[in-house]
Amino acid sequence: MRPSLRLALAAATAAGLIGGALVATGTAGPVAAGDVPRVDLRTVHEVDSGQGLPLVTADGERIHVHAENGDKNAISRAVLADDSDQSVDVSDPTTPAERVSAENYVERERERRDPRLTTAPITQKRRLHPQDRYALASGCYSLVDGGEPLYFKATDLGTYLIQDADSLLLAAGGERTSSATSENVWTARGPGRRLRFAAGGSALEIGGANVFAPTRTSGCSTFPESQISVSGRPHAGVTPYQEVRGYVDAHTHGMAFEFLGGDAHCGRPWDPFGVTVALVDCPDHTYTDGYGALLETALSGKPGHDPVGWPTFKDWPAPDSLTHEGTYYRWLERSWRGGQRIFVNLLVENNQLCQLYPIKHNSCDDMDSIRLQAADMYAMQDYIDAQFGGPGKGFYRIVKNPFQARRVINRGKLAVIMGIETSVPFGCTFKSVPGVGDVPACDAADIDKQLDEVHALGVRQMELVNKFDNALSGITGDNGSTGVLVNGANFLETGTFWDMQHCEPADGESSDHEQYAAPTISAEQQDALFGAVAQVFGAASLPAVPLYPPPAHCNSRGLTTLGEHTIAGLAARKMIFDPDHMSVKARSAALDQIDAMGYHGVISSHSWSTPDAYPRVYADGGTITPYAGDSTGFVAKWRRHLGWADSRYYYGIGYGADINGLGAQGDPRGADVPNPVTYPFEGLGGVTIKKQHAGERVYDINVDGVAQYGLYPDWIEDLRKIADAEHAGDGAKIVADMERGPEAYLQMWERAYGIAPDSCRNPGERQSLTRVKHRLGTGMSTTQVMRAVGQPTTRLAHTFGFCAKNGRGGTVHVKAVFDASGHLRAVRS
Repeated sequence: MRPSLRLALAAATAAGLIGGALVATGTAGPVAAGDVPRVDLRTVHEVDSGQGLPLVTADGERIHVHAENGDKNAISRAVLADDSDQSVDVSDPTTPAERVSAENYVERERERRDPRLTTAPITQKRRLHPQDRYALASGCYSLVDGGEPLYFKATDLGTYLIQDADSLLLAAGGERTSSATSENVWTARGPGRRLRFAAGGSALEIGGANVFAPTRTSGCSTFPESQISVSGRPHAGVTPYQEVRGYVDAHTHGMAFEFLGGDAHCGRPWDPFGVTVALVDCPDHTYTDGYGALLETALSGKPGHDPVGWPTFKDWPAPDSLTHEGTYYRWLERSWRGGQRIFVNLLVENNQLCQLYPIKHNSCDDMDSIRLQAADMYAMQDYIDAQFGGPGKGFYRIVKNPFQARRVINRGKLAVIMGIETSVPFGCTFKSVPGVGDVPACDAADIDKQLDEVHALGVRQMELVNKFDNALSGITGDNGSTGVLVNGANFLETGTFWDMQHCEPADGESSDHEQYAAPTISAEQQDALFGAVAQVFGAASLPAVPLYPPPAHCNSRGLTTLGEHTIAGLAARKMIFDPDHMSVKARSAALDQIDAMGYHGVISSHSWSTPDAYPRVYADGGTITPYAGDSTGFVAKWRRHLGWADSRYYYGIGYGADINGLGAQGDPRGADVPNPVTYPFEGLGGVTIKKQHAGERVYDINVDGVAQYGLYPDWIEDLRKIADAEHAGDGAKIVADMERGPEAYLQMWERAYGIAPDSCRNPGERQSLTRVKHRLGTGMSTTQVMRAVGQPTTRLAHTFGFCAKNGRGGTVHVKAVFDASGHLRAVRS
């Protein structure tokens, strides 16, 4: 579609659809086009309200378009049941005594000796002459003796924009320009230090020379870029195989700029031409000066926004600005510099939502989008490598097994894990046919083939469902008016609505999302992966949903035989299974299957499971990363999760940011609270974290909240402040548990590879000392040692610690000593 037509469509959509979508409150059926009143978008403005954000039109008509994101800080985003007396068997199985025991166990874990850390360089040392054609990146060089200073901004590996002292770019044919295009991207070639440059089919010539020995100099103009505002070298391990420290985000959507057809999301995490191109608003937002951003309006509740991104960032990014890029690579770099060491990037799509959105250039097929986003991850890795001086030198490292991830983290870099969260994985939807039943659109062979495909792409973590029932599992559903709209889309996808029945979970919590007994269409915001778009663009095309019995509600659709086959396939490929978004019935059956298989590769990544499931995930040797949300809400979630810890496994906790997934981020507590975050503060490994500067914008967690991904180190400091204020000393405890999160994730993943749990926490895993010594031989790798005798209880620098049985039935502690490369040197007891 030509830009002019695209913008015209956006303007027409703004003029014609916002009224129909937002005025349709109280309507169970479609809205006729003739009933849509015209709204002057520039006169829509806020009015006072104690709940949500009503708007009024130029004629004074009130339009309620936003309510509180009520599940952001809930222990489970998958349930909002009432407090009535409940009396059935689905419940949190832990007793008060078990919870106290679990909390005491975690307290003992914190008292264990921490691994020794060192630091790693951020980039390679810049020499007088670059080591190779990649080392020019972000450097100031002259190409000839006495020549002008030139700044080299990498656009990819070995390619550059070359900027002169007047901030103009060198272009082919000896021209200079202020605009970056493919015609002025220079490819560096040549062995060693003698380089040639070509762009647009022309070779670079200066003073008659076309072969250059670049020499470091000064006087270059500054190339625009977001700052990091963290000083100090990133922490690293003393050895590649020791216990790790850091933070883990197990649920974020870094490539979401491609989903929903590629035009619903504004900005992207990188661009070859830099931040001034990467962080700009959508054309349909800028065309209307920020007042035609219908999806943004529905999600944030604000009638308009300043469309200017870089360098002012007046209105976006922000915690509730959900259509704008939040994971720009420099912001991700700041989180890494502040201590993050695992980043799970989930490839995401929703075909029905994509089809409803009127502007698109990508395929709406879930699997097409997943393939595209996977390729983007490798392209971003290359781009970051280019900024850091060459292949493998960047902080962003895509990993495919826990052993590789441990090495990456102990090198001081960020282990990036690829995952999937989509509504129709592998094309496994179904159609409900009257008189026949559900007819799946896939079979076991399709699943196996595509599991192999995504595994080859690098996918290692996966959910089975997201927003719709599919041929694998029933869904927990969305609640409120978002649920009404998603349920209508579920009908379009499958030919049937959610089969929500009345249920009474014993704990009053563990049910699926509550549905309206008498549905209305309003604009309540939840985790609005579907609701806001459907509401703005598709309400008129969605069918009226059925009436449901009184809450609580449970979806009668559970785990199918194809779902069981998929879980078994994930386990066979050592992939991590995430039961989030499944119906209570399906999740319970899935965890029964996990129990029966004895499989440990399981995670609940962003609080879309229920309290009956969390203790089971821990008991299966899994790990949990609750939805980040507000810092105050996360501290409360942490306290409850302590009572579910399982003493057989290493304990640590992470978070699921869900940023770019149309999930709201943490709001600020305010600068006037008695315990604000004070800048600068010390981060993990001794780095100094200051207020982040991005162009002209200065971010402060106290007043901005988690406006973008770079503020997660600040959010963790806010957790410490809040926990300490609630109970002295708890700030150090929550941060310690967060710093242990990556190790908990890696140990869970190791067990998915068949490595037995450690023999000190699990007496049943202990072998005799004689057998241990017999099975361990000099020269074995750390992985071979673990395969022989299980996970170590301690991994401190050059030694692993195990427990074994002595001849008298007692316990003896064993140390395996390794050399620097991770090969066994000795076994001591």
